[in-house]
Amino acid sequence: MRPSVNARTFRTALGQFATGVTVITGLDGDEPVGLACQAFSSLSLDPPLVLFCPGHTSTSWPRIRASGRFGVNVLAEDQRAVCEAFGSTSGPKFDAVGSRRTPGGTVVLDGVLAWLGCTVETVYDGGDHDIVVGRVQELSVERQDGPLLFFRGGHDLPDAALTSSGR
Repeated sequence: MRPSVNARTFRTALGQFATGVTVITGLDGDEPVGLACQAFSSLSLDPPLVLFCPGHTSTSWPRIRASGRFGVNVLAEDQRAVCEAFGSTSGPKFDAVGSRRTPGGTVVLDGVLAWLGCTVETVYDGGDHDIVVGRVQELSVERQDGPLLFFRGGHDLPDAALTSSGR
């Protein structure tokens, strides 16, 4: 018999793990689209692969997926408003920040720490999310500042989380 896991407790437990915040961008025809995503990770150095996990309820991911390409924009600590705009299901997301397109077609947000331009390798079913594996085709580090972090359901880290507690 498998133990039952309460969804609220599961979410609280996973909230103890701080994650960086990205915005996944792409094009629907010529229109830029994007979504905030903290479920992002490197996967492989050789070949260069990353993964992210958009929810099945996302309205932006299907529009990006159709193009076969996506961008990963790593947000800086001063880009909370960008995260909030791209985390919303309504409103003009790209009004929150400027953007440009690379020669490879990646939509890059202004002020990000780094960005990666990827092609979709494969998509797996992951419960109520997709697991998207992308091959990195282009990338750049834009600046050297602190990352925007998501911890315990928000972006404000308590001082205790910023110090070593292993003493």
